[in-house]
Amino acid sequence: MGGRERLLGAFSGERPALIPYLTAGYPSLEGAREVAEAYLESGADVLEVGVPFSDPLADGPTIQDTTARALKNGADMDYSLGLAGEFSGRAPVVVLVYYNLVFARGVERFVREAGEAGIAGVVIPDLPVDEAGDFARAVEDVGVAFCPLAAPTSTDRRLEEIGHLASGFVYCVSVAGVTGVREKLPSGAVELLRRVRARVSAPVALGFGIGSAEAAREAAGEADGIIIGSRLMQLVGEGGPERAGRWLREVRAALSEVAGGGH
Repeated sequence: MGGRERLLGAFSGERPALIPYLTAGYPSLEGAREVAEAYLESGADVLEVGVPFSDPLADGPTIQDTTARALKNGADMDYSLGLAGEFSGRAPVVVLVYYNLVFARGVERFVREAGEAGIAGVVIPDLPVDEAGDFARAVEDVGVAFCPLAAPTSTDRRLEEIGHLASGFVYCVSVAGVTGVREKLPSGAVELLRRVRARVSAPVALGFGIGSAEAAREAAGEADGIIIGSRLMQLVGEGGPERAGRWLREVRAALSEVAGGGH
């Protein structure tokens, strides 16, 4: 089964897919492996690996800090793809990478290496959907899903374009801003999920700002997947991979409680 098929399969359970994020190379090159292990042991369905970039426009202070530290640790594209490849046989791995890095590496080379690493999907925050067609087709050709972003500011027409391009899941951004930790689900998140779901056939995952089990539980009634990044990176910084893993188990339990309740 190819990476894309395995990714789509992760959304077929009774509860929403749990998709924790880690910054490749944080808290150290070896420590990032320990974070991925902790996530998998805690019941992650999909791993999202962020490739460090010097100007991560979509990321808030927490992930910006992890990115800066990862770059100091020497985490580059080679390392990041290698890290993703280490875990791609155990769970679908989605890579979040800024297009500048893809362009610098060479699109053909990046696409080939992503396929060879067994990566299941790619999220590119700074690639507008109306410019993404060629890239989306290129990764699909090697069995990697393209996972576009949808925001509260996306028009209905734009959402239809996003749905047309999505070969993996649609990454719904809960706020029209940067990532960060929020205890409650942002007010427009549910409305966005419903708007996207009405216009796309791909699974719909919610990210940006889910910082508590309560927020995850609230999102679970509408979303096919829950993406958590800043809160987990914060916990890794405070107490290491084990601390993040413990909290992730709590979120997984909360999602299991609401399984079938409108999902």
